[in-house]
Amino acid sequence: MIYPQNFEQKIGFDQIRQLLKEKCLSPLGEERVTEMTFTDHFSEVNERLEQTDEFIHILQEEDNFPAQYFFDVRPALRRIRVEGMYLDEQELFDLRRSLETIRDIVRFLKATGNDGQETEEENIPYPRLNRLAGDINVFPQLIARINEILSPYGKIKDNASPELARIRRELASTMGSISRSLNSILRNAQSEGVVDKDVTPTMRDGRLVIPVAPALKRKIRGIVHDESASGKTVFIEPAEVVEANNRIRELESDERREIIRILTDFSNRMRPQIPDVLLSYEFLAEIDFIRAKALLALQTSALKPVVEDRQVIDWTMAVHPLLQLSLARHGKKVVPLDIELNDKQRILIISGPNAGGKSVCLKTVGLLQYMLQCGLPVPMHERSHAGIFSSIFIDIGDEQSIEDDLSTYSSHLTNLKIMMKQCNERSLILIDEFGGGTEPQIGGAIAEAVLKRFNQKRAFGVITTHYQNLKHFAENHEGVVNGAMLYDRHLMQALFQLQIGNPGSSFAVEIARKIGLPEDVIADASEIVGSEYIQSDKYLQDIVRDKRYWETKRQNIRQREKQMEETIARYQAEMESLQKERKEILKKAREEAEQLMQEANARIENTIRTIKESQAEKEKTRQARQELTDFRENLEEQTGRELEEKIARKMEKLKEKQNRKKEKKNRKAETPALSPEEQAARQARQEAERLKAIVPGCSVRIKGQTAVGEVMEVGGKSAVVAFGSLKTTVRLDRLEVTQARPQTTPTNAKATFLSSQTQDSMYEKKLAFKQDIDVRGMRGDEALQAVTYFIDDAILVGVPRVRILHGTGTGILRTLIRQYLQTVPGVRHFQDEHVQFGGAGITVVDLE
Repeated sequence: MIYPQNFEQKIGFDQIRQLLKEKCLSPLGEERVTEMTFTDHFSEVNERLEQTDEFIHILQEEDNFPAQYFFDVRPALRRIRVEGMYLDEQELFDLRRSLETIRDIVRFLKATGNDGQETEEENIPYPRLNRLAGDINVFPQLIARINEILSPYGKIKDNASPELARIRRELASTMGSISRSLNSILRNAQSEGVVDKDVTPTMRDGRLVIPVAPALKRKIRGIVHDESASGKTVFIEPAEVVEANNRIRELESDERREIIRILTDFSNRMRPQIPDVLLSYEFLAEIDFIRAKALLALQTSALKPVVEDRQVIDWTMAVHPLLQLSLARHGKKVVPLDIELNDKQRILIISGPNAGGKSVCLKTVGLLQYMLQCGLPVPMHERSHAGIFSSIFIDIGDEQSIEDDLSTYSSHLTNLKIMMKQCNERSLILIDEFGGGTEPQIGGAIAEAVLKRFNQKRAFGVITTHYQNLKHFAENHEGVVNGAMLYDRHLMQALFQLQIGNPGSSFAVEIARKIGLPEDVIADASEIVGSEYIQSDKYLQDIVRDKRYWETKRQNIRQREKQMEETIARYQAEMESLQKERKEILKKAREEAEQLMQEANARIENTIRTIKESQAEKEKTRQARQELTDFRENLEEQTGRELEEKIARKMEKLKEKQNRKKEKKNRKAETPALSPEEQAARQARQEAERLKAIVPGCSVRIKGQTAVGEVMEVGGKSAVVAFGSLKTTVRLDRLEVTQARPQTTPTNAKATFLSSQTQDSMYEKKLAFKQDIDVRGMRGDEALQAVTYFIDDAILVGVPRVRILHGTGTGILRTLIRQYLQTVPGVRHFQDEHVQFGGAGITVVDLE
């Protein structure tokens, strides 16, 4: 339930509807926007939001969604339900294009595998939109029949029927005969001086005539059909072509009758399918509607929050979308709203100064909750939680009515009466200036009594007020909580920030003093209201100020803790890196030591073999073995010392590297900031030194690339650089000197260097490439040439699959094209399209 009847106007939802209609492509979607309604069914709300969220991803990530031809031909379809009625050419043209759009949308949303079988639902990219497409018919036979009747430009084809082809051939022949006769008569008349040399035949009332001066009209035998507005020219139909022109009239009448017969025949055949076609257009209308919602969501930075099937409002950084768009036009930003309503704090009493944002806060809650339950994404942080309410009530603005004899306060009381009667634990109540419009004491008392009833019924609500008794009520009753719109006392301006937990001050004295009200008047007012009230208001302001101060402190502490955690994490990463490097150094040193030991063992074995071969004495053998043992021990000791020294040197280098980094960072921090002029001069000097270093013979690379080349010559602002066997001229400011040497390229190696311009051109070509080609109506050689270019481009840009639309007809085009495809090395496989999307009239080609 929504109360009152002008609820949408009060919260600004009527403007949201208008924005949505502007984003629709056709009346199909606009009707859906008009019919959009509030619902309290969780599953329905969630489904609508999920569909819109999926379409947002389509708009952001896909560039080939078919959105060209959203035509509303439903009135024409309903008209031809009557026997004898038919679609005209334009209606048939719109029908074909919109049916093709429906077909392309269904194909886009239906995720299929390479084998043409539908994939599992969890692998479908847009499952809810896929479910919406469901069993929507795409009418390939109907589209094919229309293609037989209409040309690509929406005109009736000559071969739409044998009779029409005969009529048009005879019409063309008769027109040619008339043209030749007229030209002959005109040449004779020109030679006799009857007409001027530059005169040509023209058309009057559908008949070819010759323009002649009035004084000479008797020179040409024929019928005068018309004269110019000035009377200086008459248009004569020569007698020789009168019969031929009459025949043309007859043929044109025959042509119109045959076209009407063709269109009527088509309409008769289509009539049984009209209900199914209308269902497909309902799907097109829904897609148009969802697309408009997604576009509005992108415009307002809206999204789908976490939606729960209970009553809760836990919003972070919520923004009023209309206010956001309005301020954005003036280069300003909206202060976001953080608000929380749950079972423990169901009703929020907002107080604060006038023009502090209380009403905007209330309208933001009403508009966003209503948008959400209409299936529209809302501008807030993605971690926000939103619930579902069965009814929303609002009382805002002046409802004074002369006709109903209602004052402002009476209208407020009427609204409160209805709210108390209708509200329950699933209701959201929004009231602005609660209790206002009458004498403050009794108005405050009635407001408190009504608030008590709302709380007893466990309703949810956002209520703005200035009454102190309502602030005290919120402090003393569970389920009701105070909130304040913050105000900067020093700058004397509203901050438009909501703070839940404490009541707000009206800052009446401060605002009066800022405006310039005399001090004696302020003093008298303070004395009238009493010092206790003034003091309590001052204490309230001090509490709010202190809370802001400590909140800022807490945020600073959190920020510093986060920085400290990041620093600790960085140091831990550096320590892990050092440990890893240490392990690598030890591993490498062990490998080197092992290699030395293996060499020593080889030397020992060689010595033993020498001893055996010389058959030395045992004493000498023992002595040689002892010397080798001593050598091995000394080698191991020396290797161990070298290993430790090497590790120590590596670790010392690492420490020096870390110290240099720290010193460099400290010097950078201590270095005073240079002025823009000094920075520019410094950069100019550095650039001049860099350019001076580029001389013939030095190694250079292009900035941002890894290929190293050799400078051959330098001239002006450019240099000739050799990258292997390729020489090119490059501007000096794009080069940088490097110590690396150019890699030599074998003479028989193939060049693989691609310029960025070539890469960009290929990328643009790939973006512009269309994966479908239509060769229907072409001659065999024309179709083969078009397919040849098309396949070459597809292989060039790396497209895995393309489609060739050749139609069924006699099958000649299909045979020729497939014979050609068998000869192309880059074609891996080809087959008929799925029967739902055209069958044998389309060839699907898989490329390597």
